[in-house]
Amino acid sequence: MSDWDWHSAWPAPAKLNLFLHVVGRRDDGYHLLQTVFRFVDRGDVLRFSPRADGEVALATPLPGVSPESDLTVRAARLLQAETGCRDGVTISLEKRLPMGGGLGGGSSDAATVLLALNHLWRLGLPRERLQAIGLALGADVPIFVYGRNAFAEGVGEAFTPVALPPAWYVVLEPPVQVPTAEIFRSPALVRDTPAVAARDWRPGVGGNDLEPVAAGLYPAVAEHIGWLSAFGRARMTGSGACVFAEFAERPAAEAVLAQLPAGMRGWLAAGLPQHPLAAL
Repeated sequence: MSDWDWHSAWPAPAKLNLFLHVVGRRDDGYHLLQTVFRFVDRGDVLRFSPRADGEVALATPLPGVSPESDLTVRAARLLQAETGCRDGVTISLEKRLPMGGGLGGGSSDAATVLLALNHLWRLGLPRERLQAIGLALGADVPIFVYGRNAFAEGVGEAFTPVALPPAWYVVLEPPVQVPTAEIFRSPALVRDTPAVAARDWRPGVGGNDLEPVAAGLYPAVAEHIGWLSAFGRARMTGSGACVFAEFAERPAAEAVLAQLPAGMRGWLAAGLPQHPLAAL
């Protein structure tokens, strides 16, 4: 019997891309990627309240985002449409992750909505079906439904689970939002990095092909990478803007964070062995 119910606070953790390569492009324009997703113990929090009128409402609209385009509302409505469910819900979102940061915040929120409402509405859909529904919402949604740290391929939807060692991450938030589409449109983006087999990947292998483009367009990203590089291998996650460095021990990460210059925003996160809802 699950402990998750209508009174629960439902986690939507951030992800880091430990590497991110663009290995090709499909005829339809979608880029073919290889990456390793790692969940960390910082994220947004969602709460749900049942409604008898069948409506989906967002109690906490985000500034500049209409409820109709909010990923949490879209996820709930798509789940209704896919299953014929007539139950309604009011969604409350405590936003802790920055928008446009490359941490997967909106995608993680949408995945938690799918997982939570599948459970709360007693729909009984398998994760594979929820992953397919999630892919219609965004390329990063399926990994959060999948629930395990993974080597991902294709457009980011084909997963091979990976066991990652415990680690601590210093994550910096440059004060910019980086639109993913802008990075992928850039003629400067490398699109032919040689592919690697999932079984051959090891921690520390690979870079982020999107990083030079984002750093060139947004000097704040380059500045934050430059500062963090003095303490370890600094790299960007996703299409940016956030950057991170990995440390084997918490005290080493804390020592770096203690030196953060005034005006820079950063935090510490532990790597997770799996998504908090992996066993749901």
